[in-house]
Amino acid sequence: MFAFSFDPARPLRALFLGAHSDDIEIGCGGTVLRLVREYPRLEVKWVVFSGDATRAAEARRGAALFLQGVQKAEVVTHGFRDGFFPVQLEAIKEQFEALKAFDPHLVFTHARADRHQDHRVLSDLAWNTWRSHAVLEYEIPKYDGDLGQPNLYVRLEPELLERKIEYLMQAFGTQRSKHWFDPETFRALPRLRGMESATRYAEAFYARKVVV
Repeated sequence: MFAFSFDPARPLRALFLGAHSDDIEIGCGGTVLRLVREYPRLEVKWVVFSGDATRAAEARRGAALFLQGVQKAEVVTHGFRDGFFPVQLEAIKEQFEALKAFDPHLVFTHARADRHQDHRVLSDLAWNTWRSHAVLEYEIPKYDGDLGQPNLYVRLEPELLERKIEYLMQAFGTQRSKHWFDPETFRALPRLRGMESATRYAEAFYARKVVV
């Protein structure tokens, strides 16, 4: 999976950061499922930074589905205003400072080149906060057409991808009316990334600096 020398018998701390309630699941849900399966002592902190009460409930539902079996997991939802992260930077930065105590082995965040302003804020703060950690930037397919050339791939068995899609459709009812939020979209990008990584399906990441 990852070329890191983690011992599955020891705790692995993973921090997942998402601007909106479905970002983590879309960007790296399959990777989450693999981590849960392959690291019995996985410890997770899952942080979603925006959303009203309905969206926050969906965020918690999504996390509960993807983190089934994780013995130590904390899900945090914030209510920052969607689309306004750049002008809420100081308050968001304070929340990042509070996360330092978790000291993750892996940090999952948005891609720095993502055109959504909220996504870019989280990516920049992740790099600012965890300078000597392994930061993996996930990608979100959307109207902006800002997909790039990732350099790290996590292979997904078909069963794992289908479980990811099932959980996405189950958890995020408010999004199902959107034209792009459907199983075809969620299979298309992993199929493309699978082709690039000589497998059937994969999730891709931007790993700008990784020490192994």
